[in-house]
Amino acid sequence: MSANDTYLAVFTSNKSSPRWQAWYAMTPEERRATDEIGLAALKAWDEAHKDVIVYAGGPLGPTKRTSPDGVADVVNELTVFVVVRAPSHDAAARLFEGHPHFTIFPCDSVDVMPLLGPKPKDAV
Repeated sequence: MSANDTYLAVFTSNKSSPRWQAWYAMTPEERRATDEIGLAALKAWDEAHKDVIVYAGGPLGPTKRTSPDGVADVVNELTVFVVVRAPSHDAAARLFEGHPHFTIFPCDSVDVMPLLGPKPKDAV
């Protein structure tokens, strides 16, 4: 793979979507059981893709936005990120087909984009 083979994948979620409404409607026991299944599936996905994961990333917390108007709390749909290596943009996107974040957990999608600038040392 070349030095231009590194991609940022950002999972998105609209917390007011029907998928999230169903998640919120679960009982604590149902959510705990789904969490167990989902976390096992995430661990399996990570293990299956360990050779292409450059940076495991993780969940994203509350957002502060800095602009010419100052700093403000904002809500966006960014929920989780990971950095991967793949031979093409399409191949990078296909890594996430059937991912547990949207087959078990209520994430809506994953946006995959190439990192265009300098890469982390271990990514090249």
